[in-house]
Amino acid sequence: MAKRLKNHTLDQYLTVLAKKEPTPGGGSAAAMTAAMGAALLAMVTRYSIGKGQSKTVDNKLRRHLTKAEELRRKLTELVDRDAEAYQQVVKARGETAARRRAAERAAAKVPGEVGRLCYQAVQLAPYLVEKGNKYLLSDVEIAVEMLKSAYNSALVLQHHH
Repeated sequence: MAKRLKNHTLDQYLTVLAKKEPTPGGGSAAAMTAAMGAALLAMVTRYSIGKGQSKTVDNKLRRHLTKAEELRRKLTELVDRDAEAYQQVVKARGETAARRRAAERAAAKVPGEVGRLCYQAVQLAPYLVEKGNKYLLSDVEIAVEMLKSAYNSALVLQHHH
């Protein structure tokens, strides 16, 4: 993969994902799904800041926005890191059992990180439900569903690595 997956357009990423190639695969897709969930939380937070609530609420929303953006960036990086890690598993197939196990253990770390970041992102949602823009509650719910899906996908990947 010459071009970083995170730098593809959405259509390009989906085209590469659909190819008969070992990478990117489910782990990369899980990270992308999680990044999209975090992005939705950031969007809702942006719409919620400065909407006549107290400075205390706005300050907390700004902290939530910083966290949501940090998580989105980290998850976006994991889109590529997962593909890179799994590519090492593919390369190790003709090598010793010890080398294969080492590659699989290394590859399993990426979904673990995706799951950890999903958990952190979901923790932002309750405050947005309480204090966020009420017209965007469905976006918060969709973000949580995307993050839950990515979290569960990460568990599946860890089980199979």
